[in-house]
Formats: sequence, structure tokens, C-alpha cells
Amino acid sequence: MTRIAPTVARILLGLVFLVFGLNYFFPFLPTPPMEGPAAAFAGALFATGYMFPLIKGVEVLAGALLLAGRFVPLALLLLAPIVVNIAAFHVFLTPGEVGMSAVFVALLAFLGYAYRGSFRGALDPNARPGA
Repeated sequence: MTRIAPTVARILLGLVFLVFGLNYFFPFLPTPPMEGPAAAFAGALFATGYMFPLIKGVEVLAGALLLAGRFVPLALLLLAPIVVNIAAFHVFLTPGEVGMSAVFVALLAFLGYAYRGSFRGALDPNARPGA
């Protein structure tokens, strides 16, 4: 793996989440209409009053961290459940629109592999609390 590939993947993923996260707070891109179960699910999240601001706030934070190249493993950990839910949303609720979510999963998996050394402690089955 060359050194440029993780940088390109990090910047791409960071841009996507920063832009779409900011778009929630400052709408500058059109949002395509949804219908059926996808609309019901998104509507339920929106109706809570806190879920979308929380998700989008995390997206903005993680996207900014990825673009800055700071705390990248933390940003990847923050984005992992969001990316899993984006993928599940498209697989189960909009099956014909899986393409971009597959790209997000691939970028996140690639970056997780590229930064795998940073996750060694979290994946230690015998981890003990520190002193």
C-alpha cells in the first residue's frame, strides 16, 4: 500500500461527511425526496428532535478530523456506526441505491486497515484496566 492511497481515501471520506453534515445545518444542496419505509424511518429519526442533529454533528466533527489528518482513528470509530447504518438503510429500505453506501463502506474499511495499528489495544481480548 502506498502512502498516498490512505491520504486520498481519508480526504474523500472527510469531504463527504463534512459536506453532508454541514448541509443538514446550512442547507445548500437539494435533498432528494424519499417515500415508503425509507421516508418513515428518516421521519422517525427527525421527529425525535435530537437524532439528526447528533448524527450530523458527529459527521461534521469526524469529517473535519479526517480532513485535518488529526485523531484519524477516533474519527473512523465515530463514523463506523454511521456508515453501517447508511449501508443498512440502503440495503433494506432503498435496495436500488446501494452504490454510494458501498463506496463509504469500502473507504472506511480501507482506512481501518491502513490505521490498524492504532486499534490493537481496542481489539486485545485480554485488555485490563490501567493503573
